[in-house]
Amino acid sequence: MLDAADYTPRLKAEYREKIRAALKEEFSYKNEMQIPKLEKIVLNIGAGTEAVKDSKKAKSAADDLTAIAGQQAVITKAKKSIATFRVREGMPLGAKVTLRGDRMYEFLDRLVNIALPRVRDFRGVSGKSFDGRGNYAMGLKEHIVFPEIDFDKVDETWGMDIVICTTAPTDAEAKALLKHFNMPFNS
Repeated sequence: MLDAADYTPRLKAEYREKIRAALKEEFSYKNEMQIPKLEKIVLNIGAGTEAVKDSKKAKSAADDLTAIAGQQAVITKAKKSIATFRVREGMPLGAKVTLRGDRMYEFLDRLVNIALPRVRDFRGVSGKSFDGRGNYAMGLKEHIVFPEIDFDKVDETWGMDIVICTTAPTDAEAKALLKHFNMPFNS
């Protein structure tokens, strides 16, 4: 039987054994510390107007996000009141969770190999969604592509933002890192 202390996520092991060496050769780094690595993955569900009408919607979004991430999600609240949208300061509007370490690698593995292939009419993710500092952002229209979500018990499908933060100084290096993790870029 596998002990929790002995377990290493598949992508983390692959990063240590193959990807670091490939990146070092590709970009000819002189120091091991220059090799880019994943820092964190931030998941966000904005419940929007549904949460304004019914405060239980933000709790539902947080529960779904907790199931997907395997870590407790935090309910996000409005920073200021906006009368046009009937939003009051402190009103719950969505949920977010930040993944680091083993959970981050596990989530990336599930995202690339299970969730993205289940997206309807999927042709790859945009290769242009980098911020100039090596971070990648993408969105999903439906959170139900994750196997942790029971489709029959879902009362509402939520859109989802996924931000992958890396230590890469440039977008090219970050894209190379994510390509080694089999991220299906379309360009």
